[in-house]
Amino acid sequence: MPTGELDLLVTASRIVCPSTGIDGPGAIGVRNGVISFVKTGAPPVSMPRARKVLNFSDGVLLPGLVDLHAHPAREESRFGVDPDIHLLPRGSTTVLSQGDAGARNFDDYRRHTIEKSRTRVKLAINFCANGESNPAGRFFSLDEASVEECVAAIERGGSHVWGISVNIAFIRGKYVRPLDVLQRGISAAGQTARPVMFGATKTSDIPLRDQLKRLRTGDVMTYCFHSGEGSILQGGRVLDCVWDARERGVLFDVGDGTAAFGFDVAEAAIADGFLPDTISTDFYRYHVTTGEPHDLPRVVSKLIAAGMTAQQCWPRITSAPARILGLGDQIGSFKPGAQADMALLKMGTDPELLTDGRGDVRRGLLWEPVATVRAGVQV
Repeated sequence: MPTGELDLLVTASRIVCPSTGIDGPGAIGVRNGVISFVKTGAPPVSMPRARKVLNFSDGVLLPGLVDLHAHPAREESRFGVDPDIHLLPRGSTTVLSQGDAGARNFDDYRRHTIEKSRTRVKLAINFCANGESNPAGRFFSLDEASVEECVAAIERGGSHVWGISVNIAFIRGKYVRPLDVLQRGISAAGQTARPVMFGATKTSDIPLRDQLKRLRTGDVMTYCFHSGEGSILQGGRVLDCVWDARERGVLFDVGDGTAAFGFDVAEAAIADGFLPDTISTDFYRYHVTTGEPHDLPRVVSKLIAAGMTAQQCWPRITSAPARILGLGDQIGSFKPGAQADMALLKMGTDPELLTDGRGDVRRGLLWEPVATVRAGVQV
């Protein structure tokens, strides 16, 4: 164990790190915003001195949560919320913006949100060139689906831009065909070596198989437990085209939101052996203006009520999304040298009502965020 004064020493009755297999009591030392050491088991009587000490005697200490689908945006987006106010204090230290900005407002988004946030913000740039800046929606014409503009913005954005958000639901242009938009978005992704975060039509007009067959290894389908037309189920079983997509490396993300998660689909899919690759919130302005409780621990609680275990959920909000973002060596882990991001969660003792996007209710124990540490500093 390294010697010398630490900036922060954290002890916890239970530390869980899916990427390293840690699950038990221990201590974590932090210097200069990164993890200096991790010691499992009961802390020894003598520990390095630290300027600040945090003792967590209850709950589960996880690496900082990674939300692969939310809407961090101070400007430019009709869905945007301030990440440092609404996401970071709830345990999410890294957040991927799902299309809040497109090619025409990316530079402002980078200045106002990415560069000014304490939260680590990455962008899935909206293939719609105007992003979500129009309150009436997106893709009013194919002019907004410009491969050239999207490629140029990604080249300007560099590592700030993880990939391309191509959501083909609720396209506004009367003569804009969803599959044309998807194909153009994939072309831009191919030219820039970026993955696609894909939102399906959520209708039966275009079979899901015709949408999924265009996706590539490493692309992510969000809203995977959407209930209703265009879902991943038929006759209570997961569609063959969904299994085929997973087999060739397409990933599946929850993206809970307000209407994109159904207990009926989640329960049937999980019972069929189909678990999501990542769990995300789709947290957006609605949750703030209505005061509806919403965060990653609550979405985890819904997935547990639907049939998953907590142990199955933890990697899907830490190491798995970190790896998908290409940041597996920096976040989502308690490895020495990783960023000192942490989230303490505690499970309630009495079952509570959990509601999906269709108004269906399940009773379950609720996980709540208790404390967040970002780069070695408590939020």
